[in-house]
Amino acid sequence: MNHWLDVLPAFLPVGWRELLDIFLVAVVFHRVMLLVRGTRAVSVIHGVIVVLLAYYLSGEFGLFTLHWLLANFLGSFFLVMVILFQADIRKALSQVGLRWFGGARPRRGGLEAEVELLADALLELARRRVGALVVLERGVPLGDVAARGVELSTRLTRDVLLAVFHHESPLHDGAVVARGGDVAAVGCILPLAASRTLPSQFGTRHRAAAGVTEDTDALALVVSEERGEVRAAQGGAVSEPLDREALVSLLEREWAGRA
Repeated sequence: MNHWLDVLPAFLPVGWRELLDIFLVAVVFHRVMLLVRGTRAVSVIHGVIVVLLAYYLSGEFGLFTLHWLLANFLGSFFLVMVILFQADIRKALSQVGLRWFGGARPRRGGLEAEVELLADALLELARRRVGALVVLERGVPLGDVAARGVELSTRLTRDVLLAVFHHESPLHDGAVVARGGDVAAVGCILPLAASRTLPSQFGTRHRAAAGVTEDTDALALVVSEERGEVRAAQGGAVSEPLDREALVSLLEREWAGRA
């Protein structure tokens, strides 16, 4: 065995440190591509590859002016990328942190009852054509989102939701943030989605639901007062209208089931 270990370096042009270095770079590149897949950053990465290729070729073929221009551009490249894609970078880092270190887990006990309660309350609001937005915290803490509203420590019940989103309530235009089976805050003002791919039929509530889920793993549920329907938002995307069966199934799978 020791004989083969002595012979092995002769067959390898690089040592184990170089191989480990290459492997780690490949893993990081692969993870970055998975994180940006389906976002606007993909097209930018393609453009960056073209610029880097042009920089290399201009140096090889002696195109000094072009090489100088590209060198100056690449000198401030990372600063430009951070400014342009701060939302995407924040989302990617939050996903990495959640995957490696986990998030603050809200209390999940007894959420089976809350699933039925929440589904019935949202469908009742839809039937009455009352707009509503409920954001369910999962792994990523929503303390900064809750801080934009009015703190309210109470159980998540049908009566609370109907009262908050009543037309005469001063808090009905904001969102309810729920942590486990409790209400954390009401009347929360959410950031609107940066994506331009949402259909024009969606109003402020739907764009707010998509916006809060772009940067977190939260599940947002929105009721349209114009169409009397319930939709869900995850990862910046808004679902098709949900009936009771689909809504209960979604809540059991993506909320109550993620203990």
